[in-house]
Amino acid sequence: MANGDENNTKKLHIVMFPWLAFGHIIPYLELSKFIAQKGHKISFISTPRNIDRLPKIPYEFSNSITFVKIPLPHVDGLPKDAEATMDITNEEIIYLKKAMDGMEKEVTNFLEKNSPDWIIQDFAQYWLAPISAKLGISRIYYAIINAWFISFLGSFENMINTNNCTSPPKLEDFLVPPKWIPFETKAAYRLHEARWMVESSQKNVSGVSDMYRNGVTIEGANAIIVRHCNEFEGQWLKLLEDLHHMPVLPTGLMPPIVESSSSDEKNESWISIKEWLDEKPKGSVVYVALGSEVTVGQSEINELARGLQLSGSPFFWVLRKPSGSRNKNPIELPDGFEERTKGQGIVWKSWAPQLKILSHESVGGFLTHCGWSSIIEGLMFGHSLIMLPFLVDQGLNARILQDKGVGIEVPRNEEDGSYTSDSVANSVKLVMVGNDGNIIREKAKEMSSIFNNKELHDKYIENLIKFLENHRKGKN
Repeated sequence: MANGDENNTKKLHIVMFPWLAFGHIIPYLELSKFIAQKGHKISFISTPRNIDRLPKIPYEFSNSITFVKIPLPHVDGLPKDAEATMDITNEEIIYLKKAMDGMEKEVTNFLEKNSPDWIIQDFAQYWLAPISAKLGISRIYYAIINAWFISFLGSFENMINTNNCTSPPKLEDFLVPPKWIPFETKAAYRLHEARWMVESSQKNVSGVSDMYRNGVTIEGANAIIVRHCNEFEGQWLKLLEDLHHMPVLPTGLMPPIVESSSSDEKNESWISIKEWLDEKPKGSVVYVALGSEVTVGQSEINELARGLQLSGSPFFWVLRKPSGSRNKNPIELPDGFEERTKGQGIVWKSWAPQLKILSHESVGGFLTHCGWSSIIEGLMFGHSLIMLPFLVDQGLNARILQDKGVGIEVPRNEEDGSYTSDSVANSVKLVMVGNDGNIIREKAKEMSSIFNNKELHDKYIENLIKFLENHRKGKN
């Protein structure tokens, strides 16, 4: 083998450092496995409690993926033992960011001692890129979401300016597609969602805004990785490159693999779920899950419950109680709801194997909060979507997917985001059984040929790893 090739295939040492939310940590871990399979070494940084809560990784990675536990400093306002967003309320997340900023010294020590080739980091650690650059470490920002959300925020200068801006973004700025999007799009926020966007562009107790964190991280990066592909809304990838003047590397959609092992046969919860699903007609069940990070109010739960009952469709609803301080006001189902819907649906109150349920042939629709991972999982199996977005990118996801014809959004009050049981019931009926929903069901089925194409998405990962091998520090 020629020397140049040897140089290209030299084992890389890559540090992965996600934001302290399991919706970020898990995709970072999945990408770590892909990279480790190609013979490279991963150091995966998080806090002790988060690392202890990760699913056990297969033995084949025991030498290639090392978990690096860096303690989270205590800050006032953050509950004891809280180390991830799932442990806290939405209002407490600003304190988690402030605590994460306190990891800077320990992370710097680790980087100085280990001199990795690359650091792949998240949006929150805005202090990390300057440190890595000084140490000669190449830097990548890995956005676990899609390209339209980051494009919606504009250039990194635009994001950075929100911190010192004399005229900060206003609500109305988010209600229409931004002027820098050069093509037709439905990407815009509703009034109730735009308030969250305005807040994220204002300084908080950590001293900086979320938008500023994002901007400084991108400014200091050598490239951006995003969970996206050219075959689905590919024009956003080009826009992202044009906005930031740097390579944008899609990972593909990284469709997860449905594990089937002998342990399934012994898994009591899956056995009882499967027995229930097996009795239902093909494509008749609506699977309902609003993610582990969304805090849903009592009145919203009541309307959703009544709407599911009114729809008449069989449903499987995963309703887990939030952990940590999120559990201050436990959510209750309407009185007698489970009794009234006994033959129609199940409310599952503990962890559920989402992929296995979605892959079951009796499931036909997915009522979702529109997190990007959930959308990918739903469309992998060709399920039409009934969309109930709450925060961050979820509203934009819902607009674009409705425009693509693969689902519909539950109608809501623009001002406060409330919805009624009738709007839930009508949306479920339309998508699951209505004649008008035929075209939606067909389009969602067609989409699985992109979303579930493992070969296609593996090529994206291979290209990404080639980029890492060819552009590491000390190599032109």
